[in-house]
Amino acid sequence: MALDGRIEQAVVAALGHAKGGDAPPRLAAALDHAVFPGGARIRPTILLSVAKACGDDRPAMADAAASALELIHCASLVHDDLPCFDDADIRRGKPSVHRAYGEPLAVLAGDSLIVLAFEVLARAAADHPMRAVELVKILAQRTGMPGGICAGQGWESEPVIDLAAYHRAKTGALFIAATQMGAVAAGQDAEPWEELGARIGSAFQVADDLKDALLTPEEMGKPAGQDAVHQRPSAVAEMGVQGAVKHLRDILAGAIASIPSCPGEARLAALVTAYAEKMVPVHLTPVRG
Repeated sequence: MALDGRIEQAVVAALGHAKGGDAPPRLAAALDHAVFPGGARIRPTILLSVAKACGDDRPAMADAAASALELIHCASLVHDDLPCFDDADIRRGKPSVHRAYGEPLAVLAGDSLIVLAFEVLARAAADHPMRAVELVKILAQRTGMPGGICAGQGWESEPVIDLAAYHRAKTGALFIAATQMGAVAAGQDAEPWEELGARIGSAFQVADDLKDALLTPEEMGKPAGQDAVHQRPSAVAEMGVQGAVKHLRDILAGAIASIPSCPGEARLAALVTAYAEKMVPVHLTPVRG
């Protein structure tokens, strides 16, 4: 089965557990709204690509890891859009969860998705308990404090922001989780895969800063110009557009060079290169390796 098919099947199965029994119907509908239709599913795709590059000897474990990671990402989007943070009306081209279902259900939907992510990994533990425990640890570290996406959001409330720490936590954390969890799901050590995830995350953040500055809401499927509106730090504000593009190219070149030796190294390098081609807004010259 293709990677996107594996991801959707695993996410659908996870949501099935959350919506079963006597689940409150509107909260169940809010979960669906938050997760489907998905975006590019970049993080779980990277996770499964790393697992395949490392042998993918337990695909059910890798699928569970991919769905858990995507659920955390979707939860973070629900919370990011809340009025207390970005107050966004649109996400993935449709009303954000709090606009469609109200703030209370949006908070509960985000919380439920986070808990569900860890339930998915717990259910997978029967396949290989030690790998599952390591997956839980990585996902928790990259979700909470001090270096996860919660910390990334927290930096926005600080009077002085460490831009590198902010980007590494806010965006890089789940990409590091993707590469490390993919390796662990396939029985490999997590540590050598941290740099690749960090570099992909840094590149994604710079690309997101460029898109926020240059694209329209229609092109993005969400509000544009938010970095300026909320006075958030960004690569464009710090380096200018061309400086940010050059920085993005440098990061991606380093990402490809950082791929650990593994059976599927060449295919993984091709995947990273393909993502690089898509990262720069169409207004600019595509990135070349």
